[in-house]
Amino acid sequence: MHPNPIFHDATTERNISFARTRAFGVLVVSAPDGPHVSHIPFLLSDDAATADLHLVRSNPIARMGEGPHEAKIIVSGPDSYVSPDWYGVEDQVPTWNYVAVHLVGRLERLPQDVMRDMLDRQSAAYEEQLAPKAPWTTNKMTPEVLEKMMRMIVPYRFVMTGVDGTWKLGQNKPHDVRIAAASEMAEHGIGSDVAVIASMMDHLDHI
Repeated sequence: MHPNPIFHDATTERNISFARTRAFGVLVVSAPDGPHVSHIPFLLSDDAATADLHLVRSNPIARMGEGPHEAKIIVSGPDSYVSPDWYGVEDQVPTWNYVAVHLVGRLERLPQDVMRDMLDRQSAAYEEQLAPKAPWTTNKMTPEVLEKMMRMIVPYRFVMTGVDGTWKLGQNKPHDVRIAAASEMAEHGIGSDVAVIASMMDHLDHI
């Protein structure tokens, strides 16, 4: 997280909405031998109090025991390099603009018998975004194959205790300078979803 408070102006609701929509992040869990890290899809509850996720049984995090374990889920969004030349004013330095939300909480292992329901809920949430495609369901699988796969993954619940977001979009620059950089970024930016973050900079006062 960037330490400058000016980049932490997003409301909790906006940070949660971003994390819910993105639904994919980096799970980081403290361990005696150092942090363990895993890239995971997750499903936020309606009240954003918890996030359900699963890990393959061989994952080092799954081998740490039932917990609870202090953890974070890092959810990254669009980003782009910003050239000083794009600002149109003197004495600027290179930087990188980005959006990232950190979910803070505890990771707890759930009983194995909830794994099927969790998988059904997760896949339903993602599949409905693909409409009008007919949704995939676990009912399409051969029961024996599904049962075998269920034994290979472990259900977890992430209990949220905090959320923080960095929306570094040039808030520390004058409006016209930021817009000039956004225009160049949209055409020449280097990063992920460059056009998205350029648009966010361009409409910063309205998001």
